Amino acid sequence: MRIAIVGGTGTLGRLVVEEARVRGHQVRVLCRRSPEYPVDLRTGRGLADALDGVDVVVDAANDPSRRPGATLVEGTRLLLAAEVACRVRHHVAVSVVGAERLPGAYTRAKTEQERTVANSPVPWTVVRATQFHELLVTGFRALARTRLMPLPGVPLRPVAAAEVAPVVVEAAERAPRGERLAVVGPEVADLRRLAAAWREATGSRALPLTVPLPGAMGRALRAGAATGDEAMGAAGSTGSTGGGAPVVGVAAFAEWLRGVRV
Repeated sequence: MRIAIVGGTGTLGRLVVEEARVRGHQVRVLCRRSPEYPVDLRTGRGLADALDGVDVVVDAANDPSRRPGATLVEGTRLLLAAEVACRVRHHVAVSVVGAERLPGAYTRAKTEQERTVANSPVPWTVVRATQFHELLVTGFRALARTRLMPLPGVPLRPVAAAEVAPVVVEAAERAPRGERLAVVGPEVADLRRLAAAWREATGSRALPLTVPLPGAMGRALRAGAATGDEAMGAAGSTGSTGGGAPVVGVAAFAEWLRGVRV
């Protein structure tokens, strides 16, 4: 199978590339700096050539900027239009568990991205995941540079990106059924507990500081929007046919930290 992976150099994308190649697929890595298939989702540049002859597109692109919709929504529209023109048979989008319950700009963009995919003529699958272990580490490192780690008491259920990648590739291999699948971590843990595990693993002397998280975001997180529990029932509200029980990862955050360089 010929698979194009948009964002194939990112935290998850590169692992999806590796997994797809191990399984014997022909893989095209699409990103702005790709030597073979450079594309720009904000303008659509390069998409027609990159998708010519492709069977499946996996969209693992990300946009952490203040205007994520430019890539995640408008870029998805351009991508899907190119897929229609190139007769791509299956679009697999990577999204966030609980996105529709979280009020931030990024999660709003992810929710709209899912709607865009579901309303496209291209047959589709959405794979949602909880927070990646890797992204927690990035956030903890940034906080620790100030010698203080202000953290709210909110529950998360992080998962290793390496455990999400096989689910994404398996979804790409199957016939599209217009469903949303989910991948979650093996345990629900307070963010402060996760940070404590990171400090222990790294020897960081940054001082933890418990702070409140007010407003709609705080309420949503405290209600478990990011843990994959209630959110899985809510996923069907955006038009999915459902994907059954979530796939549960094996490596809890503290255990995962012992096996990587942090």
